[in-house]
Amino acid sequence: MNGQRVQALIISKLVIVVMMISVFFVSPQTGFAGKRIQEAISSSHLHRAKLYVAAGDYRRAVEACQQYVDEVPSVEGYVYLAYVYEAIEGYLAELQKRDDWVKVGQVALNLTSRKLIDIIDPPNVMPRMAREMIHEGLRQQFDIVSAMANRLDTKRTEKLWIQQTVWREAHPDDWWSGVPDAWDW
Repeated sequence: MNGQRVQALIISKLVIVVMMISVFFVSPQTGFAGKRIQEAISSSHLHRAKLYVAAGDYRRAVEACQQYVDEVPSVEGYVYLAYVYEAIEGYLAELQKRDDWVKVGQVALNLTSRKLIDIIDPPNVMPRMAREMIHEGLRQQFDIVSAMANRLDTKRTEKLWIQQTVWREAHPDDWWSGVPDAWDW
């Protein structure tokens, strides 16, 4: 009987040790593996956002950055989201300069369309009006998101914006179709 108690005690202690180890390695909040999984998920949001920006799919780029902010709230996340707003504005400014209002209308549709019904019943948007409406909305969202980043860490925000400025200067004709190399998306 005494041997069975010792055996039960050893088994219960092993179960506790195994549970503690599993929490350390698997828990999304504290475990090593959980952190690695979270990093992979977060980097996939940014990777997708980078591809969406390159494709000009700005709605999805904004959504991917918003998902990143939701999962990993940080100065970087808010600056990345603000940058996507700036990229949309930069692309629209280029289209306006080229007097390419058809593509402005396409951007407006991309930002507003989400359902299959849009294929058979597309929203009727006048591109020049859409440009102004989008511009105002982008400026407002940029200001809000930038202020959030600054509240978290002004120095880090400034560093990220310097990297963004260097990127824009190096790619003056198409900076809005990519993200700064230093950001490693």
